[in-house]
Amino acid sequence: MDASWLRGTLLVLFGYLLGSVPFGILVAKAFDRTLDLRKAGSGNIGATNVARTLGKGAGVLTLLFDVGKGILALALARRFLDPSATHWLALVGGAVFLGHIFPVYLRFKGGKGVATALGVVLFLSPETAFVLVVLFAAVFYFTRYVSLASLCAAVGLPVAMAFLGRSRHYVTLALMMSFLVIYTHRKNIHRLLAGQESKFMPPRGE
Repeated sequence: MDASWLRGTLLVLFGYLLGSVPFGILVAKAFDRTLDLRKAGSGNIGATNVARTLGKGAGVLTLLFDVGKGILALALARRFLDPSATHWLALVGGAVFLGHIFPVYLRFKGGKGVATALGVVLFLSPETAFVLVVLFAAVFYFTRYVSLASLCAAVGLPVAMAFLGRSRHYVTLALMMSFLVIYTHRKNIHRLLAGQESKFMPPRGE
């Protein structure tokens, strides 16, 4: 096996294992040792549920860790692989994203992937990330629905990546992440259509 293939394969594996780390659960335990985040609020292990359950501070910390997973995995990939090998960077980015949604440590039941996808996109195409953050912020500002803002950003991801002329490997990755983010929000979509989705409200006193 070629050395670059070996390094690439190991980095993809590392990306998946790093993506699998449930920072939402770890942050929740740091704030409240008795709390099982999977049984609190919406039951999701992401930053939104952490913020709803434990406050904005814990939510922001979780967000930073989940975004950071994507950035760290790709920073290492760029360090040890040919920076022009966009196929490897896309594979590592996809691996850390899939690890967050299907974590080996939690029997493949993880988060919805939004924050980790942001970390991946932020590293691969900062301009695309900027467009998506603005889109997310605008939708959230007018609706207060995190789920709707996330869905709009997911739909916009491959469009923005392609419009900005990014590598076909990155566009393919964007399509995959977009599809899975929409899939992980399928229950939210049903609630939005039924008018039953909860708007974001941090705990009282925040």
